[in-house]
Amino acid sequence: MKTKIAKLIDDYYGSLDFRSLGTVTQKDYRYCINALLSTSVRGKLISTMYLESLDTPRAQAAYNRWAERGVPFANHTHAVSSKLYNFGIQLGYTQINPFSKVSKHTHRARKVVWTREHIKLFLDTAYGRFRWRSVGLIVQMAYEWCQRLGDMANLQWDNYDAQARVLYLEQSKRRAKVELPTTDELHEMLMQQKDDVDFQSYIAPYCMDRRILAKPYDKHQLSQVARQIIKAAGLPNELQIMDMRRTGTMEMVDAGVPLPQIMSITGHSCPSSVRPYIKNTLTSARKAATLRFNTASDTV
Repeated sequence: MKTKIAKLIDDYYGSLDFRSLGTVTQKDYRYCINALLSTSVRGKLISTMYLESLDTPRAQAAYNRWAERGVPFANHTHAVSSKLYNFGIQLGYTQINPFSKVSKHTHRARKVVWTREHIKLFLDTAYGRFRWRSVGLIVQMAYEWCQRLGDMANLQWDNYDAQARVLYLEQSKRRAKVELPTTDELHEMLMQQKDDVDFQSYIAPYCMDRRILAKPYDKHQLSQVARQIIKAAGLPNELQIMDMRRTGTMEMVDAGVPLPQIMSITGHSCPSSVRPYIKNTLTSARKAATLRFNTASDTV
């Protein structure tokens, strides 16, 4: 019996595999699955197709369409689509995963970091308008705590101990649990936010003009509003708010923070996982040279 792709997706949403994912990851998967369903290949929407109808050439054509929106988006949507088909194979709905043979583009990892002047200008601009304040707070939290934007967008007041000034977070990606101290500046901003929005559970809820909605920003909404703020602030177009975790981690490296302490903040379980967030900088090189020659002079 032929099975439609839409039927497979309904079954996947009701499965233990999907329900075991974190809330943020579930939203991320739904976003990619919606992109899959809304893609038209050779004049036909994928949402209307049977599993066997989506062969490798059609899957390749869908991937190429996604790549027009960016290689990272295409690769992530491809990975979720492939996972869906593997789930279909497990259920006996199909025997072939057309995405397994798709040729993908290589994504060069971003190395962009923000200067503190850029961050200050972004936050000043965001906090200057009430409708942008939640996004400003999400970015400030991601930067100061070196966390992923999605986790910050979904933070609730129960995660923050205002008296101890500590954030308690279970990261959505790898379920790492971190406890993070708060600077005076961020705590003051959090308390100001709490006075205005604590009638609902989210720390940085979706804001429309002066209306607060009791829901978090999704990835697309967050990116859209951040781009408006970047433009209004006159910042370079190459900057993206996804760089906050890398920027904060780089600042710790430049400050000479030992790797185990960096990992206690970022939540990484092994040193190799931290490498994508690190790049060579003049500050680090100078610090290494200073330590090297100071040590050498002590032994002479």
